Amino acid sequence: MYSGSGFSDWEIGDITVLIHDDVYHLFHLIIPNHDYIAHAISHDGISWKRVNNALFVGNPGEWDDDMLWTMHVCEVDGKFEMYYTGLQRKDRGVISKIGFAQSNNLIDWKKNKKTIFPIEPKGIYYEASQSNPRKWLSFRDPFRFEYKGEVYLLICARTSTGPISRRGCVGVVKITHDVVEHLPPLLYPMVYDDIECPCAFELHGRFYLIGSIREDIKIRYWFAPEFFGEYHSFHEDVLLPQGNYAARTVQDGDHMLIYNFFYAYGKIDGLRVLPPPKELDTDDNGRLRLKSYYRWEQMVTKTIEQKEITSIKHLLSNPTAFSTIESDKWSCGSRSGYEIFSFQKPSAGFIWEGSLTIEGIGKLGLVSDMDEEGNGYYISFDVSNGLTQIRSWGYNPLNNRQNFIFTNIQSNIFAIHEKKSFHFKLIRYGHYIELSINGIVKLTLMDYTYSGSGIGIYSSSSVISLQNSKVMALTNPEEEYASQEEAQKLPD
Repeated sequence: MYSGSGFSDWEIGDITVLIHDDVYHLFHLIIPNHDYIAHAISHDGISWKRVNNALFVGNPGEWDDDMLWTMHVCEVDGKFEMYYTGLQRKDRGVISKIGFAQSNNLIDWKKNKKTIFPIEPKGIYYEASQSNPRKWLSFRDPFRFEYKGEVYLLICARTSTGPISRRGCVGVVKITHDVVEHLPPLLYPMVYDDIECPCAFELHGRFYLIGSIREDIKIRYWFAPEFFGEYHSFHEDVLLPQGNYAARTVQDGDHMLIYNFFYAYGKIDGLRVLPPPKELDTDDNGRLRLKSYYRWEQMVTKTIEQKEITSIKHLLSNPTAFSTIESDKWSCGSRSGYEIFSFQKPSAGFIWEGSLTIEGIGKLGLVSDMDEEGNGYYISFDVSNGLTQIRSWGYNPLNNRQNFIFTNIQSNIFAIHEKKSFHFKLIRYGHYIELSINGIVKLTLMDYTYSGSGIGIYSSSSVISLQNSKVMALTNPEEEYASQEEAQKLPD
């Protein structure tokens, strides 16, 4: 993982990732100054090392002398291009425009002073400097996309008409032989103030747009049969749950990866961290599905099968609780009240997966990072309504008037099966937590509250069985702050 932190814990901003010669390159903003674009590299896509900064604000009087905002880096004909957002001091930083820089090696970048840059909005389709009722002009977050041999930039823009708080759209600029043409919005859902960090890709015969939504700090998506087709939403349009933001995709061999940063503790000005990536896939209906990163399996150092775990602890000593441990099946539950059935995790980082089945009407879930008093993370499964939720829950020694921690960190919905049985995969790595249900990632977050050694199952008036389970130890995680050391060797 990676935070980019220095004096402030929330320095990492919007990101873009490019893979070249098996090296992952991360470019990101520095918050709140926005005075340069940082660059880090990785060999596994998870642990990062900083290298030379890529781009700085312009000199006084230049069009980007105030701040640099979201960028997109891509490889074109053996060289590298960066499209970035710039702001100027004389505009008081309220007008965003699109600039361009080039590099031969991803390390040394030079701003291109072509006459077409910076690109700014035109009033035909989009709000412009003279038609901006919000008094803050969005024409930013470029994303380069090639379609049928033509080059387009997708832009976080706003339409020139409509309710002021609902004008957010994905704007389009076409670039042909140094000629810029503003096209109508690719997507105008008439819902959001802005659609930030737009991104387009083709997957399994359909085109998808993703965007980050400030109203609820979630990442949503839309689909169309053609790039310039009419874009639609499914019933479920949230791609990444609350706290995840500024997502961008990158092709990694046969894998389509999605990266983003995460707001820890749900605060915009709190710690921001780059979590491990997820993979994108679709179901039979074309709905996007998140899968766990393929490199997790390469990090496993030891596998413990369910039959090797011969005892579990009743942590709360509930007199109505029971458990039966067999080689191929655990059965546990409680008639009244809670009970936590825990065992020791094999390492700081682990993957735990298995099949859970519930009988009756009670509650159930997983626990992680438990201490002896039951302080830790609780992941609930509401099998009646199809809702999973993770909360930090335990004793709060800092406030004797509210001597408990009970914080709902993240939630998501999942499909309910009639038999009330499902497969889970829980990944804990450093401060990262990821939960998949039936192969689909539903929870993905960073949290720093607990680090106990117990994992297990909890029950409240329910009977639970666990089968086909195994726990896999992972290599030791690298802390975000450790990754601030410069890379020993820059890419050639």
